[in-house]
Amino acid sequence: MSNIAKRKEFAVAIAEEAGAVALSYFAKRDNLIVDQKGAQDWVSEADRNVETFIRQKISETFPGDGLIGEEHGEKVGSSGFDWVIDPIDGTTNFVNGIPAWTIVLAGVSGASTQFGVIHEPNVGETYAATKNAGATLNGRSMRVASNVELASGTISVGYSNRVEAANVIPVIEALIERGALYHRNASGALSLAYVAAGRLLGYVEEHMNAWDCLAGQLMVAEAGGLVETQDAKEMIRVGGRVIAGPPKVFETLMAICDKAWGNDAN
Repeated sequence: MSNIAKRKEFAVAIAEEAGAVALSYFAKRDNLIVDQKGAQDWVSEADRNVETFIRQKISETFPGDGLIGEEHGEKVGSSGFDWVIDPIDGTTNFVNGIPAWTIVLAGVSGASTQFGVIHEPNVGETYAATKNAGATLNGRSMRVASNVELASGTISVGYSNRVEAANVIPVIEALIERGALYHRNASGALSLAYVAAGRLLGYVEEHMNAWDCLAGQLMVAEAGGLVETQDAKEMIRVGGRVIAGPPKVFETLMAICDKAWGNDAN
């Protein structure tokens, strides 16, 4: 088994273990300490403690690897391999009792995401992908919805306090004009996983952080979809826009987003 395969297998196991830890907090969320990082941007003690759990497990098994997490910053490694961690993507859902949140892990080497894992504990689903080796949902191959027209599909549209809220309006208008439905569930990672599984037709967001999107972007690509070409290291440094979908609608989504946001992907 290659080093990448070993890490990916480990990532699946740790994501599922971390999911169980997160579920224990979710069951007692009325007692959670929750802080506000920004407008509609929350962090709880569950986020911090689940990330600590994941970081400890990785460091014990792969001590030379680097760690980049949403809540605890960066640990520089010596192996040339970095783990990008979102302990709970969808914290707004989590603290409000909505069972749509995920554990997200991505493995990065150089400019490329080598594997990604997104685990949704409430429904027991684990999405995973390895570069050039396909994407799976609970171990079974998954594919994007390649034969669905935009007018028959649903596009998930994300936004955050890092961009102007008004920028999302022309995107939604353009989708509605073309007959599409739009969707937002407050977990960009889960939405990207749904695109890879063919549940949603596409996903667009003007700016995402690496821990929210690297795993899901790889899944969409490995499930037969298209994503913008991006340098994983640059995404870790500054984030960037995300556009993902099947080949049949990808160029249209790009055109809609270029018109709304400009054509600079970074």
